[in-house]
Amino acid sequence: MSIIALDGVVALLGRFPALAGVDLDVGAGEIVLLQGPNGAGKSTLLRVCAGLQRIESGRALVLEHDVVSDRAAVRRSVGLLGHDTALYDDLSVEENLRFWARASRVDVDAVDGALDRLGVADRLRDVPVRHLSAGQRRRTALAAVVVRRPRLWLLDEPHAGLDQQGRDLIDGLVRQAATAGATVLLASHELDRTMGLASRHVTVAGGTITEDRTI
Repeated sequence: MSIIALDGVVALLGRFPALAGVDLDVGAGEIVLLQGPNGAGKSTLLRVCAGLQRIESGRALVLEHDVVSDRAAVRRSVGLLGHDTALYDDLSVEENLRFWARASRVDVDAVDGALDRLGVADRLRDVPVRHLSAGQRRRTALAAVVVRRPRLWLLDEPHAGLDQQGRDLIDGLVRQAATAGATVLLASHELDRTMGLASRHVTVAGGTITEDRTI
């Protein structure tokens, strides 16, 4: 079954074609690396798959939901870690995770497990997000993805702002997610780390896919 099925997808940023006719098919359990220069369209592609970016033409199915007509279902079913952490500054770490669990219709009992796995359970649980360091915010944002138990993980530069321990933690979570049957689509410039993490490398340039290679 295709988790992501894009056919001739065009997406604009203003009048600029950030995606200029993208075809991509990704199956269950794959870890796919999106690589390419800045401005290539990688982040836009992830946002299309998250139901956050409007497409101008083409067809895009994510988890068998149409991203045009059923965007709400797409948003509930995926977990996106973007440049914007999508956290609420006035809420505590735990309150943010409880919000995302409810939004994704996941049992809030999953919050404790996500906090533990990301190492933010003890001294950070009750801290408002506005007081967190960049690395702590990144861990909390990833915990918000974990708590949603998504079938599709969309990670945009997931290692950014993290120390070595945090980077290793990300790698372990990605591998565990794929082993459990989830699909992971990640964009990264840190190829020395992510090349070995993914089993398929997709190169994006000029808003199109120029190479798609299984390792």
